[in-house]
Amino acid sequence: MSAAADTLENASILSDSAAHEGHRLWIGNIDPKITEYHLVKLLEKFGKVKQFDFLFHKSGPLEGQPRGYCFVNFHTKEEAERAIQCLNGKLALSKKLVVRWAHAQRFEPFRGDKNHLPASLEPSCSVPEEVATNLSLNAKIRAIEAKLQMMDDNPDEEYAGPSPYLYNKPQDTKKRPQPYNKPHRKFKR
Repeated sequence: MSAAADTLENASILSDSAAHEGHRLWIGNIDPKITEYHLVKLLEKFGKVKQFDFLFHKSGPLEGQPRGYCFVNFHTKEEAERAIQCLNGKLALSKKLVVRWAHAQRFEPFRGDKNHLPASLEPSCSVPEEVATNLSLNAKIRAIEAKLQMMDDNPDEEYAGPSPYLYNKPQDTKKRPQPYNKPHRKFKR
């Protein structure tokens, strides 16, 4: 990418700064080998760092390893803009850093009942365990009954697969006298 294109891209990022309160930046695409200490030292070159959040995986197979992004708050807007100008697109170890203004995630409210969250967002312990077990048991029974009713209503006469008895039929009662025939050879000594 040319220097003019970099400048144009950084200018578009900086123009978005009016919409953001504070001086908080999101830095992404961070190489896993870069430590928190090295990143703070790099950011201090652009101004006084007010707050720095370097995120790690809390659980799972990558537990304890960096997530690959962080958040930084500078004391002034000018310091934050200078960090965007200088760091966005710069190679840090094996990856190009991405520096943007941080913004809060906005969630649309659930369009159904205003008082309830969707089932996927509700805490798993919100329903007593015995009620949940009864509900799932009743749901299973209803599903099995519906399946049986459907099978009664629409018998599948076209199915011509092998009978299940084919696999359970007894083996032939003939026994071989020997497992194999051994040829008789005469050896010369």
